[in-house]
Amino acid sequence: MDGTLIDAWASHKSFVRKDGGEPPKDGTRNPYADFKGEKRSNATHRSKTDPEARLARKNKGDASRLAHMAHTMIEHRSGLIVDVECTEFNGHAEVEAALAMLERTAKPGSTVGADKNYDQQAFVQGARKLKVTPHVAQKAKSSAIDGRTTRHEGYTTSLKIRKRIEEGFGWLKTVGGLRKTKLIGRAKLSAQLLLGFSVYNLIRLGSLSGWWRGSHV
Repeated sequence: MDGTLIDAWASHKSFVRKDGGEPPKDGTRNPYADFKGEKRSNATHRSKTDPEARLARKNKGDASRLAHMAHTMIEHRSGLIVDVECTEFNGHAEVEAALAMLERTAKPGSTVGADKNYDQQAFVQGARKLKVTPHVAQKAKSSAIDGRTTRHEGYTTSLKIRKRIEEGFGWLKTVGGLRKTKLIGRAKLSAQLLLGFSVYNLIRLGSLSGWWRGSHV
């Protein structure tokens, strides 16, 4: 499982102070705005266009932008997406969404592959409580898993296959047109994600069955 950012249909100019700040105005349709030196955060600011969007960045080197989070879980053998969540970006949404998807979808005795962002006690202990073995990529220091997990061959296999989840995100953002949503709010985006990933699964099923190669005839 993994999560990704979906850019919101809102600009930085719409991100104003909650205590009554207004977007810049100069009499034009698209006024100039200079945010240099201004400290802006989700605690003090909110988008007037999409109030549910949050200022976010997936990695330290990324530029911040208004976005929502999409989370998916795939089945290792087929690469099919078996669960989807849409949340706000808040620093702990990935773990919460992951555990929610495991609870409603994963069977006891399953394993779950994930990247280093999930190598934390909250996720590892939560997965084990659900009787799911967490095959998370280990951090160099202070890892939440040890040799009791990493010594097994299945752990290595999970780390290789888990990267397949990026194929779904890549398809959604390019072919599916969801690099930036054109809808306002997470409820509508959730429906858009379900539709997009449903189509992705149909295409994936065509590949698995040999339909696209004509081998079904």
